[in-house]
Amino acid sequence: MGDQIGEVVEGTLYYIPKVEFKRILDSEIDKNLKTSLFADMCRLNTLYMIARAGSGHIGSSFSSMDILAYLHLQKMNNNDKFFSSKGHDAPGLYSILLALGKLDFNLIHSLRRIDGLPGHPDVNTPGIITNTGSLGMGISKAKGFVFTNRLMKLEQNLFVMTGDGELQEGQIWESLISAKNNNMHEITMIIDHNKLQSDTFLTSVSDLGDLKNKFQSFGWYVTECDGNDIVSLDKAFHELRKSKLPKVIIAHTVKGKGVEVMEHTSLDSDVDMYKFHSGAPSSNIYQQAVTEISNRIDETLDKISHNKILYEKTNANQTKQFDVNTFQRLIPAYGKYLLNHAKINDKILALDADLVLDTGLIPFKEKFPNRFFEFGIAEQDMVSAAGGMALNKFLPIVHSFSCFLTTRPNEQIYNNSSEFTKIIYVGSLSGVIPGGTGHSHQSVRDISTLSAIPKLIAFEPSCEKELELFLDWAINVNKFCSYLRINSLPFQLLYDYNGTCIPDIGTGIEIHSGDDAILFAYGPIMLNNAFTAAKLLKEKNINLKIINLPWLNIIDDQWLAKQIKSFKFIYSIDNHFKIGGQGDRIASSIVNINQEKIMFKKIGLDTIPPCGTNEEVLERVNLDAKSIFETILNDLN
Repeated sequence: MGDQIGEVVEGTLYYIPKVEFKRILDSEIDKNLKTSLFADMCRLNTLYMIARAGSGHIGSSFSSMDILAYLHLQKMNNNDKFFSSKGHDAPGLYSILLALGKLDFNLIHSLRRIDGLPGHPDVNTPGIITNTGSLGMGISKAKGFVFTNRLMKLEQNLFVMTGDGELQEGQIWESLISAKNNNMHEITMIIDHNKLQSDTFLTSVSDLGDLKNKFQSFGWYVTECDGNDIVSLDKAFHELRKSKLPKVIIAHTVKGKGVEVMEHTSLDSDVDMYKFHSGAPSSNIYQQAVTEISNRIDETLDKISHNKILYEKTNANQTKQFDVNTFQRLIPAYGKYLLNHAKINDKILALDADLVLDTGLIPFKEKFPNRFFEFGIAEQDMVSAAGGMALNKFLPIVHSFSCFLTTRPNEQIYNNSSEFTKIIYVGSLSGVIPGGTGHSHQSVRDISTLSAIPKLIAFEPSCEKELELFLDWAINVNKFCSYLRINSLPFQLLYDYNGTCIPDIGTGIEIHSGDDAILFAYGPIMLNNAFTAAKLLKEKNINLKIINLPWLNIIDDQWLAKQIKSFKFIYSIDNHFKIGGQGDRIASSIVNINQEKIMFKKIGLDTIPPCGTNEEVLERVNLDAKSIFETILNDLN
């Protein structure tokens, strides 16, 4: 059994054990007070999970915590369903399910770990109804449940949490119409209206205006409440009982609610970027947060003459210390190179989809505010707007995470390409890692979704220098559309990159010599792992030649024929699904050049990638250096 928390000690993490939740839940106290107390207890455990994982979404979990607690303690019966459409509240939802015994409590230690609790909701987790991470889908999925429940004559209420930034996705508004037409009174939509999207205010990006009248105009019954006040929530839900329409509760909340330093309540604030949307808190902030939440819990228990909570403690994970000067960071480098080009070329425009921090655009926005366009969580709108800009003889450069940029607006990208204009698409967070966000954010199908688009050339640079060369080529040489795929992780370059000019289209550069087998790869993560595997193979007297091939959807057949002429064993590595990746292009070229008596093997993903640490994920999908080494060693032996 644990101890009272006392003074919060640096380097120590604190959580409330399951037995303490049971004690509070079994106690005879006012139900609203119990719900509020339960929410704070879950806040502390959410903070523990995120701090232990080193990443997660604190702000959204805290803003929605009181709503989640109310739904699970007071509103839903065993037949009802709840799921989050926004997904960023996953750690908060997990803390609720853990406390209620709907998840194995030991999972509290495994947020964003392999076989643990994914960074975004996933149906493989007990209690999770639907996958989330890509926004805007929740009401549509709820409608699917309702249509089929009615076929089965099953009475079931569906409660769907959405974010307010999520309302910028067009699918939300598409989904409302037929819900009213089919009188889907079973659906209650709860909007976590904390006024902030990822990093900044809704009003600064895409003002939602009069939400109540908007939803009423679609035929939904609407009420509003304070989403961080249990009594206000209770009144709102009781009001909904009189309606037989699909329902919306606009729950006004505070992002980061429950920890003063994390709360962001002033729309007049001069702070541009909210700091607690994602990521783990610093040691100092963590100590402040634990102290504040635990004090509030103790004060509540004192008022009702209950024993104080006994906490469990663990040591904080110690972060490895690296010499940061030895690391390359492609996103800041990209932002710097883009700014240099924009100073020369006033036709360059930058478009963003609520990810200005993650896409390296803050310097551009500050230097050229009139040439920076923020579209919010509305990728289709952004890409089509870029099409209009290009038709007006400007050069739009369009940014988002690769997983979102290349999928939902794929039709719009194709339409732009059919106009034979020039647009540069820049996707960050590319590939299977970082792995903590889960498969909705692991971009491992973007090469396949763009490869068939005419006139579009896709490439992934392996280092800062190659990035500089390719960006210059895309802006000043290429006449049509480009897709620049960027890995967002800092890395050490393990090999010497001696490129002084961009390789000819469809060709690559040797980074390691060998005559027993040849391997083609791209990007910093796969090339580093291949290079490490080559060193291990060398110890087994196997010499592996490695080619850095940055062109993702185009291969020069004649060049490839020269490279593989003397090799029987040929490999490709894709930071992507095997199907539709660069390996498929290489295979097609091998067929075209009629190379005989060879073994060609594609190394890449066969299944949806797991959530976990970067090392765990790479090992699980056999893309770590050891797995590459073993694959080639087994073949050659």
